[in-house]
Amino acid sequence: MSNRKSELETLKADLEARLARYQAHQRRETGALDKDFEEQASQTQNDEVVDSLEEETRAELVQIAHALDRLNSGLGAECEKCGEEIDPRRLQVLPYTTVCVDCAAD
Repeated sequence: MSNRKSELETLKADLEARLARYQAHQRRETGALDKDFEEQASQTQNDEVVDSLEEETRAELVQIAHALDRLNSGLGAECEKCGEEIDPRRLQVLPYTTVCVDCAAD
């Protein structure tokens, strides 16, 4: 397995574990009747943050799955827009990217 593929698989597993924690947070018992208004407001705010983090995690998992599909088909280092090779330094920073820096800027 290539280093990038291994890195993507590890990142995917980490994100899936994080997503499971977010989902567990959302399923917890609220006990709303026992809380005063200030506690309920704070919990609602926390829930909104967790919802946002969950959404970002899901989006990143989609990008990782797409990058892994491209790697499995032999197109992993090729920009999906222009066809040029993606700079290895960019892949080090964003292992799930599928576009070169020039196409990302467009």
